[in-house]
Amino acid sequence: MPGEFYIEGRQQKVDLTEIKNIISEVQAAISRVQSSVTTLVTKSEGLAPVTGSTTADWQAAESEVVTIGAAGVRYKVHSLLLSIHNLAGTTITVRLYMPVNDVERRVYEQSFNAATDPPGLWVINGTLGIHQALRVTLQSSDAADNGKAVDYDFMLEAMS
Repeated sequence: MPGEFYIEGRQQKVDLTEIKNIISEVQAAISRVQSSVTTLVTKSEGLAPVTGSTTADWQAAESEVVTIGAAGVRYKVHSLLLSIHNLAGTTITVRLYMPVNDVERRVYEQSFNAATDPPGLWVINGTLGIHQALRVTLQSSDAADNGKAVDYDFMLEAMS
């Protein structure tokens, strides 16, 4: 735009070149932020879901169903489901263990009833950050559950 421009109340002329340079710098900064956000969003893809089953003597002793993650590796656990459809126990106890200051500690425990609770247990139903192996165990109150399969399904996201 040709001509001279002045800011009201000031004597000096406004330099449009300087304003254009500032606008260019702001646009470049916005572009860098957009690029960083795009990178973060595209990196947030989860890993392939993990499914399987474990057969153990659930009543004889607490037995491991599955271990999620690994020592020193950061993950977000988005869900963990266990299926107790094969079990008959009136007390099915699910426990989670994880090292705390290098000593494995029980960090979760809940009991269910195979006769009245749903056959699918949503043990973790929100995002949980871990950086150690998370060990999942199960114990039944019924000897008839020994040798039965317990299915599991979990979903992880690797953290950078």
